[in-house]
Amino acid sequence: MPTILVIDDNPAVATALEVLFSLHDIETLHADSPDAGLELLARVPVDLVVQDMNFHADTTSGDEGVALFGRIHARHPDLPVVLLTAWTHLESAVGLIKAGASDYLAKPWDDAKLMATVGNLLELSASRRELGRRRAREDRERQALERDHELCGMVWADPASGRLLSLAVQVARSELPVLVTGPNGAGKEKIAAIVHANSAVRTGPFVALNCGALPAELIEAELFGAEAGAYTGANRAREGRFEAADGGTLFLDEIGNLPLAGQVKLLRVLETGRFERLGSSRERQVRVRVVSATNADLPALIAAGRFREDLYYRLNAVELKLPALAERPDDILPLARHFLPAGKRLGPAAEQALLRHPWPGNVRELRNAVQRAALLSPGSVVEAAALGLPGAPRTSAATEPDPAQIEAALARHDGVLAQAAADLGLSRQALYRRMDKLGMRRG
Repeated sequence: MPTILVIDDNPAVATALEVLFSLHDIETLHADSPDAGLELLARVPVDLVVQDMNFHADTTSGDEGVALFGRIHARHPDLPVVLLTAWTHLESAVGLIKAGASDYLAKPWDDAKLMATVGNLLELSASRRELGRRRAREDRERQALERDHELCGMVWADPASGRLLSLAVQVARSELPVLVTGPNGAGKEKIAAIVHANSAVRTGPFVALNCGALPAELIEAELFGAEAGAYTGANRAREGRFEAADGGTLFLDEIGNLPLAGQVKLLRVLETGRFERLGSSRERQVRVRVVSATNADLPALIAAGRFREDLYYRLNAVELKLPALAERPDDILPLARHFLPAGKRLGPAAEQALLRHPWPGNVRELRNAVQRAALLSPGSVVEAAALGLPGAPRTSAATEPDPAQIEAALARHDGVLAQAAADLGLSRQALYRRMDKLGMRRG
């Protein structure tokens, strides 16, 4: 059962609120002074506070309420506080909303409106507690992951990245081939390096080949090597990537671009560990852990006759699916800060612009945007305009916020409309009207 603390010197107000809250299965505690309320908060768990703005009969300024809220907020910054105010205290209440209060209601209050506000805040409070527990658990898991495994400098904070890394270090211990899938620029080679660094062959070489960056006629020579004269321009014998990776890991990026002839030879190496250089009949033996990656739809390539099905299943003993950056939003700001040069930092508006952008180019696009913005920013603070991203923050307070800006403000304040309105420079009623005009739900 949730608990609300009412801090009001008027016993009639406390009784009325206790009766109202009891009808909704809410326990009510009462304190008749700021000091008594703070003492209760220090020893009893409370989910929400409803406080008056004045506590003496001869006081009408609202200053006591302002001081009380300041003390509550300093000691319990996440505790929702609803202000009960006379119209003469409206300006003070609006100021407290900007300082972090959850909402304000005028006396005499409307029971339905009060319960709607209280219900919303209690639900948010419960969500915050659950979020806090989940984040604490994720922090413990993250610390264990970073303590017990080599993550190759991976910058991450999103739970989706944590789940992927947990799986990557788990499968690294086996000798099975691994297929890393995900969009371009998402960081597939980093995942391959982490698999290698936590494998039984971690002391061996890590060799990478981008199968999409070479002409088809040269890929086989790159993979398996070539004897002198094996093809035009081959003036001397050269070893291939398999030989170079012997005793370690070979990372084959954009594996979907490998020609069919190369696929046949790759399949044989995966099955036997044996191959011949181009232009040679001498068989060579290697022990190589293969990690491949692709952003292509390999089953579609199989259906089109461009990729061997038996090779696909041989490569895909374990699949690691790397989400797009937009699907792991908690990684965005840590990565952006990582890409900034020393002495530079992101301004608040720049951080919000980064969080709003969909990042179709993933981590690569983020890195380029941040480094370019840092170059264009003469001072130490990188502002939103320097990022050159669509949906930049409003430059004028008179401009009405668009849906994205409203959603961002609501997200920053856990859905509390009064705090989101203050963030946007609007009154609560103006935000209601704007949301209604845009067809947005209030909660």
